[in-house]
Amino acid sequence: MITHTSRLADGLPADDEVLLDAPDDRLAPALVAAGAGDYGPAAKLLAATREAAEWENRDRYTLHLAAFARQRPEWLEFWQAAAPNDPDALLLKAETEVRRGWESPARVELLREVAPLITAAAEGEPRDPVPWRLALDHARGSNAPHTAFERLWTEAVRRSPHHYGCHAAALQYLSASWYGSHRECFDFAERAAADTLPGSLIQALPVRAAFAYLQGPGGTVIPRERLDAAADRAIALSATYAPADPYPAEVRNLLTYVLIRLERWTDALDQLRLIGPHATSFPWDRISDDPLGQFLELRDGIRLEVAAATPLRSRTGRRRSGPR
Repeated sequence: MITHTSRLADGLPADDEVLLDAPDDRLAPALVAAGAGDYGPAAKLLAATREAAEWENRDRYTLHLAAFARQRPEWLEFWQAAAPNDPDALLLKAETEVRRGWESPARVELLREVAPLITAAAEGEPRDPVPWRLALDHARGSNAPHTAFERLWTEAVRRSPHHYGCHAAALQYLSASWYGSHRECFDFAERAAADTLPGSLIQALPVRAAFAYLQGPGGTVIPRERLDAAADRAIALSATYAPADPYPAEVRNLLTYVLIRLERWTDALDQLRLIGPHATSFPWDRISDDPLGQFLELRDGIRLEVAAATPLRSRTGRRRSGPR
């Protein structure tokens, strides 16, 4: 282990270079400006994603900016006061209030109260699937029945049949932890992955179903080969993106967690090299109050597991026999 562990650090950034939920080059200037009280760059960024129909980026940027707005509510208030009908400000307002409702002990009641904000965001830009991702999250938290979920799902896919955020929200609703089952969750994920475009993040939906299974309640047993197939599909997707690309970072972090649970240590180490400095809160915040610390700790653990399984070689190049 001592012989191999240092060598296995090749390609991995140092601990102090790893960042949690680091923004990309487009979002970072908007967050810096927001810190100075200026909403203009954020408004321009979200408007650009809306006009270009960049729905995946729009969803990610909305989540980041809403997290900021929850810490600095006056920033969003100034924006809304200046442009009360701005569809981007309406979307951010809906996102912040849904997140606030989710974290309250009175979740169901608060979420039902914010339903008009989601409606306003959806009407602000009828093409946008992101409000419908919010509506699916809202349905899960407000105990909406399957009939309501199916109606919302139909509206979401009508706007964007391959939107990852809407699929991930639907998957959570259908999981055994909420209103479905492990089998229903996997069936949905595998159908979606089979029907989507090459390179789409939806190819990773089965590994998200695997995560829900590994983290969720007991019940139906999912065969190991189905879990491995989900991981293999996500590995193939990850390989289509450049190393240290922030766009698939959450998928790669999620895949790494599943590979750890499946004890596929070498595959997990490969994903760590592709992740680079881009740790994400999800999924590590599901198992620790310190997601970055948890990521770094598991990163060391993976290297140790791979090192322990790597045989020593003699000076002649032959593997030494005997127990490690």
